[in-house]
Amino acid sequence: MANILVIAEHDGASLKPATLNAVTAAGKIASGIWGEVHILVAGKGAQAAADAASKVAGVAKVLLADDAAYEHQLPEDIASLVVSVANGGYGHVLAGATSVGKNLAPRVAALLDVAAISDITAVVSADTFERPIYAGNAIATVQSADAVKVITVRTTAFETAASEGGSAAIEQVAGAGAAGLSSFVSAELTKSERPELTAARVVVSGGRGMQSGENFPLLEALADKLGAAVGASRAAVDAGFVPNDYQVGQTGKIVAPELYIAVGISGAIQHLAGMKDSKVIVAINKDEEAPIFQVADYGLVADLFKAVPELAEAL
Repeated sequence: MANILVIAEHDGASLKPATLNAVTAAGKIASGIWGEVHILVAGKGAQAAADAASKVAGVAKVLLADDAAYEHQLPEDIASLVVSVANGGYGHVLAGATSVGKNLAPRVAALLDVAAISDITAVVSADTFERPIYAGNAIATVQSADAVKVITVRTTAFETAASEGGSAAIEQVAGAGAAGLSSFVSAELTKSERPELTAARVVVSGGRGMQSGENFPLLEALADKLGAAVGASRAAVDAGFVPNDYQVGQTGKIVAPELYIAVGISGAIQHLAGMKDSKVIVAINKDEEAPIFQVADYGLVADLFKAVPELAEAL
């Protein structure tokens, strides 16, 4: 029996939703090998995050590495810690396929001299997984014979694990210290009262059809009515309409909200790869031949500068 280790993504006080999705994937693996799911929480003063992790349903143990070296979650430092813990009898190491997980998992895999399996969307068995390729147009089934399987989990493919109901024991583990390969300089955080893009129930996104960044307040007004996050296509980001943390797509953020409203977005394959798993897709575009209408549940062929204000007013 080999256990499964999930790397917690947290802010020091609470877990990020991506960690709960990774726990769900870990649970599917554990059920096939009679293993346990453990969560590793690394940080400085991260006891509250460890307490939150201990309450997650399906988690048997929480490992807390409380060390000043992990205060800023530098992947070079965390990777060494993960390797030291994983060598203690873990057959799988999982992290969410977020910017944090994608930064960490390949480093861990390299140190363990194994292949990294990225962005899985399904667990076939303990050694076999499904992952999208070619911008989501095909699904590859990947089987690994590595002793330790290092995996990132596409969060939109797995339901969020219950954050309450567990009572896992918290065990202190010794930190591996700073690797000395990088150092923290500063952080610039975007603050918003809107929900985080990857965790929002509703997302309103704008594309090249918005024409300029000055027109994005139209979408923000609509988003405020719906309690939605605001996203954008790569074309809109590349044109400088909005910051790149708005980008939804293959090279941006992968989202699967209950409602996705695409405004002035043509529907390039790169964008569709990041949102086509949304439960309900609404498209507003003046071009009735736009590819976005092929995946939309509801399509409105109209001038967005007239339709969006009317929709916001109706709401």
